[in-house]
Amino acid sequence: MRDKIKDALIEEAAHDRAVAKAIVLSGTYLYPLKGLIYTANHRPLWQPFLSRSGKIISLGLGVTSTMFFFTYAPQAAFMTITNGAMAPISAALLVLSESSTITTFLARSFLLPDAITDTFDAALLEEGQDALVAQGRSLAAHESATDAIARLGKSAVENDDAFSPHMFLRSFLFLPLNFVPVVGTFMYVYAQGKAYGPAVHERYFRLKGWGKKEREKWVTRLRGAYTGFGMAAFALEMIPFASIAFAFTNTVGAALWSADLERIMQ
Repeated sequence: MRDKIKDALIEEAAHDRAVAKAIVLSGTYLYPLKGLIYTANHRPLWQPFLSRSGKIISLGLGVTSTMFFFTYAPQAAFMTITNGAMAPISAALLVLSESSTITTFLARSFLLPDAITDTFDAALLEEGQDALVAQGRSLAAHESATDAIARLGKSAVENDDAFSPHMFLRSFLFLPLNFVPVVGTFMYVYAQGKAYGPAVHERYFRLKGWGKKEREKWVTRLRGAYTGFGMAAFALEMIPFASIAFAFTNTVGAALWSADLERIMQ
């Protein structure tokens, strides 16, 4: 039994090293930052976010104030066990992270699905991937539209709910990792990144017309790349009060990665 446990630990350590190497070599963790810069320099991509900004702000303030009222005190009391004098600060950061998670989930579920899709498709058009986008929606001609957003017609491809209650539950199941100083937060981001990376490419998979088996095969082959992207994107969306804005820039980053993949495969 002891030898089996030892072998299992060695195998797991080797797997983690391989994944870490794949993450570093892939460079996909840079795409969320590229998405941020790209969005800042392409004003048409701001439109889907700005059109819903009022509702997003109201939702974020409501969720955050409610969470502080009901959960800050008990979490601060519990965290005195692990964080000592730093418990009030750590608890505040944790509540902000929880509020960000809830806000992002509610916004993605009820306010943003169409806006996120439009942002992804418009970024692909900006990168010249008209043929790919046309597989999922009608497009206006360049001459009759002022920008990429204006070219987007009715979508012919329904999106799966990538950000489902399962992902929301997953976030809260892993939240206790944040009770462990420094290392715990990294473990939390890593655990979430593994699932988050493939989720932000859901639209790409749908445009490609891939079924479940094709997607799983693709993600497995690029596991390190997706984990790297997911970790960077999720870390940005953990930033309080800016999580939804980063959700849009991460979407642009995912579209830029998709465009690069299309160029490689052509």
